[in-house]
Amino acid sequence: MTMPPTVGQEMVAMLPRLRRYALALCRSATQADDLVQAACVRALANAASWTPGTRFDAWMFRILRNHWIDGLRRSRTEGPTEDVEEHTSLVGENGEARVMEKLVLGDVRRAIEALPAEQRDVLMLVCVEEMSYQETADILGVPIGTVMSRLSRARKRIQDLTDAA
Repeated sequence: MTMPPTVGQEMVAMLPRLRRYALALCRSATQADDLVQAACVRALANAASWTPGTRFDAWMFRILRNHWIDGLRRSRTEGPTEDVEEHTSLVGENGEARVMEKLVLGDVRRAIEALPAEQRDVLMLVCVEEMSYQETADILGVPIGTVMSRLSRARKRIQDLTDAA
């Protein structure tokens, strides 16, 4: 069983998008990096199952999301983990630009984090990853109407939480 020649190239090109989606799922940079790496390993091991000519990005997002769900199920028995980014007493980057970015994006980030996971998933896939409603429905395994409904509720909730006009 050999890997189709484009899988590796396509995967490398998708790494920023995969990491962005993984960050939305995990809300931890370290866990997101681990999730992307594990999803890539899984995709490479199963490269023969990808059909050339189909949406590679949808296939990769599905693998990543399924691996994340598997991890959630496993973690229920392992107990809580902590994100080092939450500990401000640790040594790290301390620049004015970083502080300003946090201030500007803080309200939106909190609003997105406050969304139910189902709405957050749809928002990230449609608005950030620019997936179609149908592709999002296929990745999440829900009807397209559910995608549209969740997206509408997510947008309304973010608007309410950020007092956007």
